[in-house]
Amino acid sequence: MSSILLVCVANICRSPMAEVVFRARAPLLGLGRIESAGVRASPRGNPMDPRALAALAQRQYKAEKKWRSRRVAPADFERFDQILAMDLEVLEALREQCPPPLLARLGLFLEDGAEVPDPYYGSAKGFEHVLNLIEARAEQLARSVLA
Repeated sequence: MSSILLVCVANICRSPMAEVVFRARAPLLGLGRIESAGVRASPRGNPMDPRALAALAQRQYKAEKKWRSRRVAPADFERFDQILAMDLEVLEALREQCPPPLLARLGLFLEDGAEVPDPYYGSAKGFEHVLNLIEARAEQLARSVLA
């Protein structure tokens, strides 16, 4: 089973939502380890944004109550088979931190250079849109695993 690290800026919206969805579908995705982190996450560790939790709960996903954000660590580049960024800015920050021999592990969460928009400064509808993108990507990955 492979491992995946899902990364956004602060690790309180997009990447933890993706972590919850991917954990719920881990057997279908062929994933053993699924975690999330942020390139600029607070060193203290913050809870998930309440709007992200609400969007997840509305679709029957359950986030761990003790979940806390974390910053990308140097060891993550060795620990994970894939490290997927939610947008190009995050991908660039990861490239700056990643040891050159491991750069092939980095990529965008969505295919074809598309980005998952940051819903933080918007309304609850933005979180629903992000969840739609995450679920669609999970379905694509599941189909590729079964193929």
